[in-house]
Amino acid sequence: MTNSTSVLLIQENGADAEAITRELNGSGVQVSHVPAGSREALVAALDYTKPDVVITDYSPDRFSACEAMEVLRYERPEAALIVVSETVTGLAAVSCLRAGAEDLVLTKNLWRLREAIAKAVEKRAALSKLTSRQIEVLRLVAEGHRTRDIANRLKLSVKTVESHRGEVMKRLEMHDVVSLVRYALRVGLIPIAS
Repeated sequence: MTNSTSVLLIQENGADAEAITRELNGSGVQVSHVPAGSREALVAALDYTKPDVVITDYSPDRFSACEAMEVLRYERPEAALIVVSETVTGLAAVSCLRAGAEDLVLTKNLWRLREAIAKAVEKRAALSKLTSRQIEVLRLVAEGHRTRDIANRLKLSVKTVESHRGEVMKRLEMHDVVSLVRYALRVGLIPIAS
């Protein structure tokens, strides 16, 4: 993890937010704390802070981690989501991970946060080689859309979509669609089907 890693912290509990910030400040990570309790607030915070990682609590009764992941998928796909919670059931953990969360860290194990952030940033580093259009094409290919369907959806020619897909494969050093799908799943560009 580098000192230039930017973290957006979405945490309602003030004590937990302080503990997380304290844990990360020791490693030189830049932490921005915002109370993003809605989709619009998160979009605004992402636009302002441009984080590498978003840390949120698990709160199914409010703006949930799964909803936050859905926003990240389209607004800032290169950012990872890490869920920090005091307790979480197995079903809730599976739900978060299937939605695309990178990791789940219990508040009693905050020491794990630095390593989780480092792994998340490393895993997504290759996405920085892609343009936003290429990420969009990658997502649509991984979702199983055919080239002609992607072209129609994005109002591009089939040749342009093929060119984008080829460039994505070249930049990610992958040679087949299966590898692209695996990568898209691994970085949360598409959710894991239930």
